[in-house]
Amino acid sequence: MKEQLENLKHVALAEVALATDAVAIENLRIKYLGRKGEVTAVLKQMGALPPEERPAAGALANELRSELESAFLTRGETVEASAFEERLKTETLDVTIPGNSGNGVGHKHPVSTVWDEAVDIFLAMGFTVAEGPEIELSEYCFDKLNTPPGHPARDRQDTFYLDEDEVVCLRTQTSSVQIRTMEKTKPPIRIISPGRVYRKDEIDATHSPIFLQLEGLVVDKGITMGNLKWTLNELMRGLYGPDVKTRFRPHHFPYTEPSCEVDMQCFACGGKGCRVCKGEGWIELLGAGMVHPKVLAGCGIDPDVYSGFAFGIGIERLTMLRFEINDLRLLYENDFRFLKQF
Repeated sequence: MKEQLENLKHVALAEVALATDAVAIENLRIKYLGRKGEVTAVLKQMGALPPEERPAAGALANELRSELESAFLTRGETVEASAFEERLKTETLDVTIPGNSGNGVGHKHPVSTVWDEAVDIFLAMGFTVAEGPEIELSEYCFDKLNTPPGHPARDRQDTFYLDEDEVVCLRTQTSSVQIRTMEKTKPPIRIISPGRVYRKDEIDATHSPIFLQLEGLVVDKGITMGNLKWTLNELMRGLYGPDVKTRFRPHHFPYTEPSCEVDMQCFACGGKGCRVCKGEGWIELLGAGMVHPKVLAGCGIDPDVYSGFAFGIGIERLTMLRFEINDLRLLYENDFRFLKQF
């Protein structure tokens, strides 16, 4: 048996030395030291030996098992180290080489572009930017804007109320910022209040329950509709070029008197009527008017001394007209194929 174990040892160590990967080493371990391995098979023959030879044979077999286990472990570490060195050679990364991700440099979202341009135009005219809370009191959204209880704009079908008593809501317009400004600031006042507003509109090509609005307010002595018209025309010329044409037509808003809506001549047909303007030749832009005397008085401003104008426009609408976009939803789908055009 001693000779048999010595031969087994010689053959096993030779095969281990030739193993080139972890799988081959594991297969050899099973072949020699597994439950049905060759070393195990030899040990099963010890029962046939004379009793006086068994201790020596057992010691020799255990020595062989220990030596083979050590050989498998050492060869495994050597193979693993060799494989790692090879990976270092083949997977070398030169960090000094410029990247080639292909993502390119980003740019502003079209809505952000128009937002910033509109704000810059008003800043150049001497306006300042005012901000206010998006969670607002109905008092500032409606009551102080001459919109009494029972008015359709205050209906739960149109407004996101946050309590059962309809005292707190998500602001439906940034006119609430105008009220807060007039309560805290004495005339002259010249502000714009851009921000997010909320209304219970179904999502379609021209409506969204969340949208951006830019409102403006001027209060001073001697302010007239002429000042309002000049200001809005300056905005339109700044956004759409010097040849843009506007139209002011009568309308009604509870917080302005007189009130008007402002249209821009269709950029696609030049006023002749087409699919873009639905055959009218004009595209509706915004609502505006002279601040109602009740609104001024409610904020502590004497309407016999001061007058003012106010207006409100959707920034998405300005963006759609600026870039000739026909569906509001495209602005918020975050489709890179669409956005990269701008």
